[in-house]
Parts: sequence; structure tokens; C-alpha cells
Amino acid sequence: MTKVLILAAGQGTRLAPLTDDRPKCLVELDGRSLLARQVAAIRQAGLDDITVAGGYRAEQIEALGYDVVLNERFAETNMVATLFTARHLMTCGEDLVVSYGDIVYEPRVLQALLACSAPACVVVDEAWQRYWSARMPNPLQDAETLKLSPDGRILELGKKPESLADIQAQYIGLIKFQAAAIPTLLDVYDSMDPAAIYDGQSFDKMFMTSLLQYLIDSEWHMQSVPVSNGWLEVDTLQDLQLYTQMRENGALDSFYEDTFLRAA
Repeated sequence: MTKVLILAAGQGTRLAPLTDDRPKCLVELDGRSLLARQVAAIRQAGLDDITVAGGYRAEQIEALGYDVVLNERFAETNMVATLFTARHLMTCGEDLVVSYGDIVYEPRVLQALLACSAPACVVVDEAWQRYWSARMPNPLQDAETLKLSPDGRILELGKKPESLADIQAQYIGLIKFQAAAIPTLLDVYDSMDPAAIYDGQSFDKMFMTSLLQYLIDSEWHMQSVPVSNGWLEVDTLQDLQLYTQMRENGALDSFYEDTFLRAA
């Protein structure tokens, strides 16, 4: 049994004015919301137990029939805090897939994650530089470090890279925690110092990569799940404009193939 939790509490101010009246996950990409696209891929992979962790204008998500967990402090917290507002879903005996709400991905990406049996599995894009280069002049501008051991365990992620050599792949915002590891995950989070600073952020504002690095430093087996593109992040208006242009000139399918949606 596998549950899916989509983290979609933030407003997404870099997508304003589109997010002035809706949550970021309901912004449309090629006529269909990010949330609808992601849910279609999840169901294509055979999963139906889906919950959205919402915050900003969460009532709109709930009105569409999705199960919603509310982070009432969404304006003053970050994704990790949103994740643990849904801790009642974290039950031993059920794997938990955690996905950012501002990404879309092909079913093959999720299927690769589901095939991983490590305590924590993290999807990473080995062809990240090709995708980043299409989005911005300097791939290092927005990329983060990701260093792997020879057997694919993640050793480091989420830091500012000094060069391309610091990036063996790129984290995409899609994770699976194995059922047996869930109690330990809760224990580790509860043991973290709420007064400490994590990668320059307070406990409430902690980045997800900071939590993952904390688990790695606590000797967790954090296994990379490599893919070659097959996903998109929608973070800015420029992203949407780029994807529209790429759709029109036929280039988008080389990064993200969504024919499975058209056939559904």
C-alpha cells in the first residue's frame, strides 16, 4: 500500500498575477492544472490514495474533490512544516510518496521511484543540464549540489555549487519513504532542535533538502532514483512562457511527454 502526499501550501508569488486568485498547483500548463496533470500521472502508475497538503486558497483544491490537509501557518512556514502537518498519514505499513505541487512528471518517473526499496528514495535527473540550459543562460544559476556514492546513495544535496563538478544529477522534488522507515522519520524530525538554523533557515522555514541532508548525516540510506528528464518544474511566468513556446515548436516532448494525458 502506498500513499501520495502532494505539497501545495504556498502561494507561488513568482507566478503572480496567475496566483493572485488561486494556489500555485491550480495554475494551468497547456490548458490543464499542474495538480490535474500530476494526479493523472499518479493514477496511471496505479496509485489512488492521494492527499494534497494545502494552505493558500486551499478551499479551491478541496472544492475540486481532493482530500486536503491544511497547513494553517503556510505563510510563515516552508515545505517541511507542510509535510508534517500530514503526519497522521504517516503510518507504519504504508509507503509514503511526497511530491512538490509545482512539478509535473511522466508515469515512468513515478514508476521508477516506486521500484526503489531503500528506506528513502529520491528521484534525480541525470540529464538536468540539458533541461536547465533550456530554461536559463547559466545552468549553475539555479542548480544545487548533488553528490552520489558509487552505489547511487546520495551523500550531499541542496547546497550552492561552485562548479558543474558538484552536480552529478539534480533533485526534482519527488521522494518515497519506505513504510518501515516512517516511525524513524517522525522520531528524527521530532528530535531536531527548533531553535537551530538549517542551511541558513529557521526550523519552520527549513528547506526539504535540508531535512534530507539531516537524514543522510544521521546515517540514513538515501538512494537516488535516476531518470533522464520526463518532468517539468513550473516556478515562474518565464517557465510557462518557455513551455508554451516549446510546445508550439515541438520541442517540449523531448523533455516531458504527456501523450498519456491526451489518450486518457
